[in-house]
Amino acid sequence: MAVCRASNRATPYPFPTEAQSVLMPENTPVRLYYLASGKLGIPIFDALRTHPKISLLGVGSQPDRAAGRKQQLLATPVASYAEEQGFEVDRLASVNTPAFLNQLRELDIELLVVASFGQLLKPELLSVPPAGCLNVHASLLPRFRGASPINMAILRGDDITGVSFMQMEAGLDTGPVYCQYTLPILERENADSLEQRLGQLAADHIGDVIWRIVRQGLQPTPQLDDAATYARKIKKQDGAIRWELPADQILRMILAYSPWPRVAAIVPAGKGPKRIQITDAEVVTDTTPVMRPGTVLGQGRDGLLVACGQHALRIQRLIPEGRPEMRADDFLRGNPIPNGTILENFFPGEQ
Repeated sequence: MAVCRASNRATPYPFPTEAQSVLMPENTPVRLYYLASGKLGIPIFDALRTHPKISLLGVGSQPDRAAGRKQQLLATPVASYAEEQGFEVDRLASVNTPAFLNQLRELDIELLVVASFGQLLKPELLSVPPAGCLNVHASLLPRFRGASPINMAILRGDDITGVSFMQMEAGLDTGPVYCQYTLPILERENADSLEQRLGQLAADHIGDVIWRIVRQGLQPTPQLDDAATYARKIKKQDGAIRWELPADQILRMILAYSPWPRVAAIVPAGKGPKRIQITDAEVVTDTTPVMRPGTVLGQGRDGLLVACGQHALRIQRLIPEGRPEMRADDFLRGNPIPNGTILENFFPGEQ
């Protein structure tokens, strides 16, 4: 038995590597269709379109959606990037329609590959490709099944994560796993950076994994359901600050919720309270005496120091409402906050 890994840390359980069956001659490129939306899927797309043993027959993504104050329609990261590379991208409001199923049948694909797509695939679709549907999931399953595994790994303070290549079934990330590769989480790494590195990790291995599945008969191993944990979909209000939380937990929130929804707080300003989004901070452990959470302890060139439920948080970078990101000391020069000021918790809907 061998294990798939990208570091010296072994995966939670071994996976078989011996061939069980061969679906096509070994010199035939694997015919596949790719479904992806989020940034995780960009390096995977590049790997699929350039791999000599893969024939990428189509790309599908979520429909364009309104975003920002002006509610302009924006393509998903994968759709935007793929079109820049000259690919036509199908905008799919639902992948389970008879029309899309017929499209896949006409393409005569062998495998459907899915990464950070955002829709559930029903059994009829899962049964279309003869080699099944392969999902690239950004965690070491069964840990963090669900919509936000990257964010949850940071929130929980994990020091290692990875990608799982999973055979899709009707359940939510419950299918058996072909292979996993691990990746250390860097100190003070945010979700945006970790997503990019996990996408590249998946891209580095996906061609080999697909070939072993479709041409060499690699068989998956069932997940250990008793060990499963879940990562629910993140909501905007999850970024609302509560100063009574320990400073290290607030810092993990800042990292996990970057670039969305970001951790939001309310501070006094010249014309009244102002909403800010905290983009960078550090934990300060040598603050005495113990102060009420939310108390401003200091401000200066190194930022704004605020007491928390345990220790203190020094805010170093922030985004004021309606303005670009800036250093905290630049913001404070125009909006001084006296020591002893009590910053209240922020509740969505107040501003």
